[in-house]
This record gives sequence, structure tokens and C-alpha cells, in this order.
Amino acid sequence: MQEKQELLSLTREELEALLVSLGEPRFRAKQIFTQLHRGLSPEEMTNVGKVTRERLAEVTSYHLPQVRRKLVSAIDGTVKYLFELSDGQSVESVLMRYEHGVTICISSQVGCAMGCKFCASTIGGRVRNLTPAELLGQVIAAARDSGERIGGIVMMGIGEPLDNFDNVVKFLTLVNHPEGVNIGYRHISLSTCGLVDKIDELAKLQLPITLSISLHAADDETRTAIMPINKRWNVAALMEACRRYYQATGRRISFEYTLIAGKNDAPEAAKRLALLLNRSLRTRTDTMPIHVNLIPVNEVEETGFRRADKRSISRFAAVLEENGIRATVRRRLGADINASCGQLRRAEMQGENG
Repeated sequence: MQEKQELLSLTREELEALLVSLGEPRFRAKQIFTQLHRGLSPEEMTNVGKVTRERLAEVTSYHLPQVRRKLVSAIDGTVKYLFELSDGQSVESVLMRYEHGVTICISSQVGCAMGCKFCASTIGGRVRNLTPAELLGQVIAAARDSGERIGGIVMMGIGEPLDNFDNVVKFLTLVNHPEGVNIGYRHISLSTCGLVDKIDELAKLQLPITLSISLHAADDETRTAIMPINKRWNVAALMEACRRYYQATGRRISFEYTLIAGKNDAPEAAKRLALLLNRSLRTRTDTMPIHVNLIPVNEVEETGFRRADKRSISRFAAVLEENGIRATVRRRLGADINASCGQLRRAEMQGENG
């Protein structure tokens, strides 16, 4: 028996071709595509005939992620979702409210294979990749549940987006479509721990998204100790990939730096970071704009890592600024609901395992 296609994974053109093959008129594609991206299931599309819906049901499937748990911050209104997928697996998404609008942080995989020592998402490893439908479904389900227009996406949840390259790229095409969710590429940020070959592939696509690099250390010894990916592509190789990406796209790269007390938060570490970025990415003829996003580590019981204190964080940021590197400290949203990714899913797994 042929496996059914996921409706939400189909591009506008693929949906049109499918409908035509089923004997349906072309105009149905826009009608169905738009309604799917608004969160309507085929059964809820009252302006689509029963025969059309039955034909689609024979060859396609439709599953929107279901809210398994939902936590709402009393501090800032941040909403953390644990979404259940069609096979019973779960992922996390976080809805964040800013002055400029609503942004969602989504997951790209069930679990993660990268093994970063400070991250709860990687505990237990990777189970599987998310499909384009499951990536898109997080955005649609959160918008439908909240009743709010989502204007931005951060791919910084559970999983490594570039380790799920093809599905992520298709998702970006889907979520950007003007007849669908219609979120502009410039309002989408993708975070990677540093898969150099995939960064180069992404550069070739010329998508005007924001690329964020999870750096967290400026030297190989420190970075390898907390990020195993550094054994495959070291700091120098990663910096070269960043330079190629900027040259190919002209898009500024943001660097994420998680501050861990006693590991990478000393002023000397800030000086090494500034030196690395300035020497690797700036020349007399090319002054690449550089921004470092400082992130106090989320304290996860299994890691034993502790958050750097406010004085250390301020001092670290000041050293970067003194050396020509723009730095900001990420505001912690949803502090009362543990809004960092991986922790809600981990708690759920531990509950299931007794």
C-alpha cells in the first residue's frame, strides 16, 4: 500500500498537481492551501465539496500537532507548548511576545544528536527528524490556540535544524508563501551548532533569513569540551564557513554565546572571543557586522552547569564592546515556566518512565 502524503508538507504547486491528477480543477489548490495554513482540517472546509475531500483523504493525511501540555508565564505571557505528534512523540515550542509582535521558537527534531553538554534537548539523543508538515504545524497550532498572528520564527528549539536540512528548507518555503502563513524570510532566524557543510549548502540557496551560530567558546579546547561537533569542524573551520556565508549572502550572522560560570565567562574568554571574531571575519576591505547574543545558561540538573552571575555577564559584554563587538544579553522570557527548550519534554519523559 502506497504511503499517504502529508497535506501540510505539500507546496502550493505540489498540491495543485495532486488535485489535477485526481480530476479536480486547479483553482481548488489555492482554496485548500490557504485554509490548511489557517489551521482548518479538510473536514472543516465547508466550501470544499465532499467528493473532493474524500479523494484527498484516499491519498493524503492531515495531522496538526496537538497540545499535550501548555504553560503560561504569569510574568510576561510567554506560552510554552508540549506538542504531541501523530506517532505519540512530542516536541516543544515557545510563543514569545515582544513590542514588535509575536515570535515562536520551534523544534526541528524529536531529540537531538549533537550532544551539547549544556542542553536538555540532547539528553536521550535524537529520535527522528520532523517533517515539513510537523515544522509548519507548530506555527499553525500555536497561532490557532493563541488566536494571535505570529510574525516571526526562531528555529532554536529541540534539535539541530541543519541536521534536518531538506525538511527545514521545504518548511521555510512553505511558511513564507504569500497564500499561506506568509512569514517573511527576514523574520526567520535559524540556529546551528556549526555543521559547516550544511552552512555552505544554505548559503547557495540565498535565503534572506538570519543565521545564528551557537559558538559558546573561542578556543578548540573549551568548545570541544562542551560541544562535540567541534571535533568534526573546529573553530577555524566554522569561522571560514561564516565568512563564506556572509560573502555569498550579504546577511549578518549572529553569534550565540551561552555563559557558564567557571567555564567560559571570564574576561579573558571575552577577549579571546573578540579577537577571534575580529581576526576571522573582518579585514581592511570587508567590515562584516558582528553581533553576539549572550545567554546565561539554563540550569539543567543533569549537566551540573551554573549560570554566570550578573556582574560576570555585564563585564563580559563590556569587554566585547570595548573591542568593537556589539553584544546584548538575552532577556529571559517565561522564567517561571522553565521556557528553555528541552526541559518540558524531558520532565514528561521522566514521568512516563516512573
